Amino acid sequence: MATLLMVESWVQSTGLALPPLLRELGHDYILFTRDPALYPDVDGAPHPVVRDADEVIVVDTNDRAAMTGAVIGIVCRRRIDGVLTTCDYYLDAVAELAKMLGLAGASPDITRRAVRKDAVRTVLKRAGLPGPRFAVAATWDDALAGAAEIGFPLVAKPVDLNSGTSVHLVTDEAGLKDAFYEVTGVKRNTRDQPLVRRLLLEEVLTGPEVSVEAVTVAGETRILGITGKSVTPTFVEAGHVFPAPLPPAVARDVEAHVRAALTAIGFSHGLSHTELKLTPSGPRIVEINPRQAGGFVFDLVHRVTGVHPLELLVSLALGQGLGGDVSSTGSAAVAFVLSPVDGVVTGVEGHEALDANPAVARWRLDLPGAVRVPRDNNDRAGHVLAVDPSGDRAGELAADAVASLRLRLADGSVVAPAPLG
Repeated sequence: MATLLMVESWVQSTGLALPPLLRELGHDYILFTRDPALYPDVDGAPHPVVRDADEVIVVDTNDRAAMTGAVIGIVCRRRIDGVLTTCDYYLDAVAELAKMLGLAGASPDITRRAVRKDAVRTVLKRAGLPGPRFAVAATWDDALAGAAEIGFPLVAKPVDLNSGTSVHLVTDEAGLKDAFYEVTGVKRNTRDQPLVRRLLLEEVLTGPEVSVEAVTVAGETRILGITGKSVTPTFVEAGHVFPAPLPPAVARDVEAHVRAALTAIGFSHGLSHTELKLTPSGPRIVEINPRQAGGFVFDLVHRVTGVHPLELLVSLALGQGLGGDVSSTGSAAVAFVLSPVDGVVTGVEGHEALDANPAVARWRLDLPGAVRVPRDNNDRAGHVLAVDPSGDRAGELAADAVASLRLRLADGSVVAPAPLG
C-alpha cells in the first residue's frame, strides 16, 4: 500500500473515477484542497474526491509556500510515496512538490512550458515541426497586427485555459474584438488563479480531429492509441471514439508527429493527450495537454485495451515503469448530450430505452435543469457510453442512442439533442 498526495482534482470525469480506483489499488491518499466545497455531493452522497480521502487538509493550493509547509507537517508523521492531480491547473504544483520530496515526477520547468499554448507553439516552430501560423496578443494593437498577418478566418483562444473555454472562430475585426476583450477581461480561472490574459491567434486547420493518448517515462513514449473526435463548429467536443478508424499509414504519421512534438517540448515523464487535425498536408498539432485525457477518453482506452490511463497516472507518481505493449479489441465511444437551445429542461424522453440497449455500457443525464447552446465542454448535459466488443461501430451506436432522446422544455416544446458535429 502506498500513500499519495492529491493536489485538488477535476470535479467530473477523472475526478469521479480516480478516488475509487486508488482504493481498489489498495492505496491511501491525502487531499490538499483550498475548499472542500469545490467538490459538491454526487447523487446525494459526498463527492468521491472528499469521501475517499484518508485525510482532507485545507490549505491554499494556489500558494506554494503554504503547501510546502503543509507537506513538511505531513512527512514528520507519515510517508508520502507520490504526488498527483487530475486538474490541469495544478500540474506544475505537483511537479514542484514531487521534486521537493525526491519523488518521481515531471520537470517543473517543462510542465510550465507544456501547459502554455503559446509557449508550445513557439517551441514547435523552432523545432521545425509544421504547424499553423500564429500570433500572441497582449494588446489590441497586437491582435490587429496578428490578424493582419494570419488573415481571417482564424482561431482565437486564451493561452492558459482549458475545456474549450473562450475558443472562437473569428471571421472579422468585430469578432476579433469580442474575443480579445473576453479573454483579456478575465483575471482569474475557475480555481482563482491569475491568468496571463493573452490571446493566441492561429491559422484555421481543416480536416478531421483526433487525439493521441500516450505515456512517457525517462523520455521513452508509448502510444496507447488514437482517439477519433467529433467537434462542433464552436469547438465543443461532442463525442469520442476509440480507436479512431484510420488507415495504418495515417496512424503511423500521426504517432510519429506526436513523438516529435513531445521530444521538442522536452516532455519526459507523464501522461499526454495531444490533439491534432488531419489536414490535407498531414497531421498538425492543435494542442498538447501534459495529462490524461478527459471526456471519458480514459474509460474508452481501458475498455478497448485493458490499460487504464488512471492506473498509469498512479504508477507514474510512484516511479513505476511503462509496462508492456498495448493491443486493442473492438471499439468504445462516448457521445455527449448537447442542447440545441437555451432553456430549462423538465424531463428527458427515451432514457428508459438506454437501459435495454445492449450496446450502452453506461449513461448519465445531468437533467432536469437549465441548459444552453454549448459554448465550451462544460455545457454538456449528459453522456452515453457504448461498446462494440468485436467491431468498429461504437461511435455510431453511441450517437444513435443520444439521437433517440428528446428534451422536454419548460416552455412546452420538445427538442432533439444537438447534432454531434
